[in-house]
Amino acid sequence: MRTRTEVRKAEDCMNLIARRPRSVKGPLPKATLKAPAAPPNGESSSQPTNVSADELIWKPIPIWKRVVDVLLSGILIVLLSPILIGIAIYIRLVSPGPAFFKQSRLGEMGRMFTIYKFRTMHVRDPDVATREHRQYVTGVASQQRAVAKPIYEDRLIPGGEFLRSHSLDELPQLFNVLNGSMSLVGPRPEVLEWDDYEVWQLQRFEVTPGMTGLWQVSGKNRLTFQRMVELDIEYAHRRRLSLDLWIMFRTIKVVLSRDNG
Repeated sequence: MRTRTEVRKAEDCMNLIARRPRSVKGPLPKATLKAPAAPPNGESSSQPTNVSADELIWKPIPIWKRVVDVLLSGILIVLLSPILIGIAIYIRLVSPGPAFFKQSRLGEMGRMFTIYKFRTMHVRDPDVATREHRQYVTGVASQQRAVAKPIYEDRLIPGGEFLRSHSLDELPQLFNVLNGSMSLVGPRPEVLEWDDYEVWQLQRFEVTPGMTGLWQVSGKNRLTFQRMVELDIEYAHRRRLSLDLWIMFRTIKVVLSRDNG
């Protein structure tokens, strides 16, 4: 017999699933998940099979993870504030328009949120830019090519390539972490919409998206879209403090070595 707590948790999960984007109507067909390779530390990882959209299991952010997110993002915002302010002023000086780029992304259990970045491209119609990027990622996913960043040399502002290659354009996402729409570690939020994903891939939305994750420290732009999603799902099922710390330390090494793919 279920306890009241178990019933409340089940109701919360069903409510979240019911609030997924309206473009997905009714239960989706079942699909089999291809098990990812063994994790970096040699442990075996078990992944569920025959997962449908209505069987997604919401995994609320653990207390330890939220504490780490708030403490580290707050500290980093304070320590990096001169750099953040300097980049914002530089962008305004070299290119007409706002210093920040905002875009809607799919988050935990398909809920939409606004992601923040430093703007590295000349101002364009946001709907056109989003549509073009979505088409690019969809093409990469369908052709099983490496998820490399598209080349936008003619659209970049002066210094835009430097900001992107050093991941400085992603620093404003520390505010996303602080407000809880993102975590320091988790699946990378993509520009794709809910119905762009295969059913088994939706498991990446069971947890809060992050600034960095297994994909970023395992080859990033050298990996295919499917491999990226497999790593995201692997993280969702293995999430714990030791793994988060390992990913964060690996991320520092990747950024400093500019090994972005």
